[in-house]
Amino acid sequence: MSQKTLTRRQFLRLGALSSGALVLSACGGSALNQAATAVPKVADAGSSPPEPASGSNQGEVIIGDVLDHALTSDEWPGAFGFVTFQLHEGRFKGEPIYFIRTDASESAFAEENKLVFVPLLNAGRDVASSLYILDGDQPPVLGASPGDEENFTSLFHIKNVAINDSSLTLDSAEAVESAATDGGVTIEDSNIFVNYPVVKWPGSELSVDTEKTGYLGTGQLLEAVNTSNMSVKFKLHECFPGSRYIVTDTSIAAMAPMMSIPASPPNAELMNTGATDEIWVFGNGIAGSGVMGFQPAIFDNQAGQPAWSPFWNHFTVTWADGADVKVLKSSAEIRELINSEDLQLFNGTPDSHPTGFVVNCPVPVLAENTFSA
Repeated sequence: MSQKTLTRRQFLRLGALSSGALVLSACGGSALNQAATAVPKVADAGSSPPEPASGSNQGEVIIGDVLDHALTSDEWPGAFGFVTFQLHEGRFKGEPIYFIRTDASESAFAEENKLVFVPLLNAGRDVASSLYILDGDQPPVLGASPGDEENFTSLFHIKNVAINDSSLTLDSAEAVESAATDGGVTIEDSNIFVNYPVVKWPGSELSVDTEKTGYLGTGQLLEAVNTSNMSVKFKLHECFPGSRYIVTDTSIAAMAPMMSIPASPPNAELMNTGATDEIWVFGNGIAGSGVMGFQPAIFDNQAGQPAWSPFWNHFTVTWADGADVKVLKSSAEIRELINSEDLQLFNGTPDSHPTGFVVNCPVPVLAENTFSA
């Protein structure tokens, strides 16, 4: 499926672009059946991070790897807070790679590792790359990394690896699979799918916002990835209903550079498998902290609900001329106003319509919405 190139100015000023309408159909959303499996272990990150923040008066932290967060901050002018995650180290093609853990498809694994339980991730099994959990203290091996636009996805399929030959060097997916063929290791399919966004990889890492004034700026990180204390500090954005989220990668390669995040083109297929949830971004209307400079976006479901997914099926809405513009807070309001033609709906953005795309936006914190006109 072809994807049009957007300029940064087009992306930020979509309200001035051509109008159109699209009838929204509900996404599939039913997860594939799982086989019962044992909960696999997670490799030690090899660090001693600070104790997680309690989050008092700052909403509810729903991911155990959150070390600190705030919904807002006086340290920068931008209308966003921050969230600091513990890093985890792995290997990709023999080199270190660093990732965070946010979501899992299996309830026992999610509870054990304090991740968000997302059953819909099971529907992405044909998209997911492999993540090998090795015996002992060896770091996990990732089968995909940013920079490989043909293959990179942040959705991983966990596979447990029992090592039969301790002399082997197992620091790449190719080495693990070759060893399995020769009998040096035994691979067990866990049937568990996880969202583990990669933040630092061979040759590059997520960008830091040096401006700290707006949603995009020059990156989604507030500080450089810290591999000394194994932490990473993200911008924390507001979304309805009651969610605070981060932005890590997108399936539309043409837009990834202007968003300062990696491209993950395979994730576009998640729209067809039912592994996504809808989100609506505003292209005009009331000024605010949303990606396009207007009110915060709206999730169809809140994180933790069975129909929610961190993989957004991205839509843009714009107010029609003469409409009664106001702050909207729910998907029910969105759908009602689309049906009445007060809102115009675009698949993706007005300039990419009718081509949609996916943005990976995990939610580490639930908190009451504070945005108002």
